[in-house]
Amino acid sequence: MGEIAAGLHRLERPAAGEPTGALVLLHGRGADEHDLLPVLDILDPERRLLGVTPRGPLSLPPGGAHWYRLGGIPTPDPETFRTSLELLGELLDGLPFPLDRVVLGGFSQGSVMSYALALGQGRGRPAALVALSGFVPRVPGFSLDLDGIDGYPVAIAHGTLDPVIPPAFGEEARDLLQAAGADVLWRSTPVGHTIDPRIMGDLAAFVRAALP
Repeated sequence: MGEIAAGLHRLERPAAGEPTGALVLLHGRGADEHDLLPVLDILDPERRLLGVTPRGPLSLPPGGAHWYRLGGIPTPDPETFRTSLELLGELLDGLPFPLDRVVLGGFSQGSVMSYALALGQGRGRPAALVALSGFVPRVPGFSLDLDGIDGYPVAIAHGTLDPVIPPAFGEEARDLLQAAGADVLWRSTPVGHTIDPRIMGDLAAFVRAALP
């Protein structure tokens, strides 16, 4: 498979034909690059896109891969957060598509990193953002850039029974981005810290519309 960016192992799911863009999904805390691999086919059932699932660079207790050390919610440990942010930025820059042909998404910690990559000051913006059960990070030295976000497609989903990242953080992100003018698809269902299968059809349609 070769390397897309030094320092981050990843899996690729090839497109059925010539890919028209890429779908990059970032796993949650303690998982790995295999965790969201099946979700690529659910969000892109026609396999129009190159699918990429990288692995977080940190190995921490209780196991699995991590994007940052826990520092509280919504405050990741700054040093490890910034390291992963740079590594993921390099990965996105190394894809065989411009950023406006990339849909970026993630779950839990992966959602936090997706928010940071898509909305961070001084960074390019992918075609669309999918944020599942996460929060917009607050880290010293990191700031959001919401200028020019009018009409930007964002899908946010959060379980109302989430005991890990309270649903208020999903609602906060929704309100923040809607107020800035983003076109937000919001899904809130009675599940815990997981991806509700009932919303996957809506998310697939969202991805298809973002990269027609």
